[in-house]
Amino acid sequence: MATTDGTLALGSGAEAPVRPMGVFARPGATPGWRGWVTSVDHKRIGIMYGAAALFFFLIGGFEALLIRLQLAAPEGKVLSADLYNQVYTMHGTTMIFLVVMPIGASFMNYLLPLQIGARDVAFPRLNALSFWVFLAGGIVLNSAWLLGGGADGGWFNYAPNNGVMFSPTHGIDFWNMGLIITGISSLLGAVNLITTVLNMRAPGMTLMRMPVFTWMSLVTQFMLLFAIPVLTSAQFLLLFDRLFGARFFDVSMGADPLLWQHLFWIFGHPEVYIMILPAFGVISEMIPVFARKPIFGYPFMVFSGIAIGFMGWGVWAHHMFASGLGPISVAAFATATMFIAVPTGVKILNWLATMWGGKLKFDTPLLYSVGLVTMFTIGGLSGVTHAVAPSDTQQTDTYYIVAHFHYVLFGGALFGFVGAWYFWWPKAFGYKLSEFHGKVNFWILLIGFNLTFGPMHILGLQGMPRRTYTYRDGYGFNFWNLVSTIGAVMIGASFLYFFWIIWSSWRRSKVEAVVLSGDPWDARGIEWMIPCPTPAHNFDVTPTVHSLDDFWHRKYGEDENGNLVRIAATEDVSQKGDATDVHLPSPSYWPIVLAFGMPFIAWGLIFNLWFCVLGAICVVGAIYGWVIEPSTDPEGDHGHPDDHPTGTDDSSAQVEVSAPEEAALVD
Repeated sequence: MATTDGTLALGSGAEAPVRPMGVFARPGATPGWRGWVTSVDHKRIGIMYGAAALFFFLIGGFEALLIRLQLAAPEGKVLSADLYNQVYTMHGTTMIFLVVMPIGASFMNYLLPLQIGARDVAFPRLNALSFWVFLAGGIVLNSAWLLGGGADGGWFNYAPNNGVMFSPTHGIDFWNMGLIITGISSLLGAVNLITTVLNMRAPGMTLMRMPVFTWMSLVTQFMLLFAIPVLTSAQFLLLFDRLFGARFFDVSMGADPLLWQHLFWIFGHPEVYIMILPAFGVISEMIPVFARKPIFGYPFMVFSGIAIGFMGWGVWAHHMFASGLGPISVAAFATATMFIAVPTGVKILNWLATMWGGKLKFDTPLLYSVGLVTMFTIGGLSGVTHAVAPSDTQQTDTYYIVAHFHYVLFGGALFGFVGAWYFWWPKAFGYKLSEFHGKVNFWILLIGFNLTFGPMHILGLQGMPRRTYTYRDGYGFNFWNLVSTIGAVMIGASFLYFFWIIWSSWRRSKVEAVVLSGDPWDARGIEWMIPCPTPAHNFDVTPTVHSLDDFWHRKYGEDENGNLVRIAATEDVSQKGDATDVHLPSPSYWPIVLAFGMPFIAWGLIFNLWFCVLGAICVVGAIYGWVIEPSTDPEGDHGHPDDHPTGTDDSSAQVEVSAPEEAALVD
């Protein structure tokens, strides 16, 4: 700012804020649906991730049922060969990119700031953009069903089958554009969550005091940061091949037929751990609560997760043992694949050791945790057989592979996430899901799961090829395919039951109006020291952390004989949630407007470039609005009535509180 003598001087930063007019004004009050679509609150975004994932789960689950109905009997007529190819391709793609990954993102968005004692993530608007871009990618992918048909080359879409010659419809273009967009979402989320964990931890929350789920989420985000660009690079090459006549994957023009496979699986195998590590994290939080013991070997749990993150990059070629890599490459990748079982086995042993000798309370979350450990162990053991190259050569492209990865990803990831829904549901919504119905639901799902995927081991060993749309009578496949289809129907029924449990539990909470404690499970992490549901401002004051499982140690100590004794009531060491002087970031229109333009760019590249112009106007206009939008609305409702200076980033939501202030509140 210019002074009277013509020199320049720094401003004080306390000038009266200027509020932009018109569409560039930042939204203030946030009631109803507008509050959700403009929200930058990490909790709402986490809930929206979960809701969207459940919606896509219905689509992917319906596609799975179509596959199983087609194969329930020989010479099935439910689907044509072409439609079957589309359905199984879209099923795999949907379940991986639009269900399992976003469910993990849902828990990370909701829990990470709470577990590290932060107000929000580092970049709240970027967080909202991540969700809306993910949703845009899902819409582009599934719009294929309305605009000509889905992709038909499998979720891996090997070259040259993904070229125009072998797949002349636009299905693979929708697949390609949809996943490029969801990849942008994953990258934005990775940068945001890594920054959040490394920079916004509460005082005393050292790296080795972070909850295991936070650690596994951090490893997952680093893996995403490096894995997604590999896939995106391959997809851009494919985009130029299909839409602009390039020849990156055209074997007739000298391209290497293995190029796509290498690029895809360099992403694809870390992707397995990107999906499973968050589930490992959630059960590492739940098992100690219901065993009433700390997690056994916490440092080993953390470092085995980091080891999985590193080693996951060195095993991609075990997906290509049958492609003619050569004996040295096969031997090297077979060895690496066997080694990665070591840190995974460490985790399994630590979970068992945590439960061993504990006072186990078999509530629904623990049932699902035990379900994950057992189902994942089965899937892991069948996976070790793939590390043996001669065995893998026999198994590849059979239903044995289908059985293996469903035991790992469904039995592993989804069992853990369903249990986590039961566990953290009170924290998000203020009421518990029915314990009785939850246990019944678990057993239906467990039985249905094993009926569906257990027989696939037998079918695979009998030689039934995967991705086949029918089979003839007399091959010996009839019985186990029928059993598998019955199991799939049970899985579908179990998830419809789960939706009913959500609805009925919500209805009961309205009728009975039970005021739930902030700590309904007698839990250990600091996210349980705030009320249920979580207040908009998270913590009244930022907690000071003194140990791993800090909340537990505020409630319990040891007597002179080393026995566990209660030293404080939960309400005495919990926060009230009634703070009124906490600054919260204001909502914003621009994340959803920016994401809105992306599907039009994708459709424009596929059909007509004029749609790209419309999409580009949305994107560029949203970026312009984002840039000039004030970091917060000085006249809006953002948690407290006090004036405050502008010019701060949304991340200023983090408030440092001294230890004496925090201790005074606890006292």
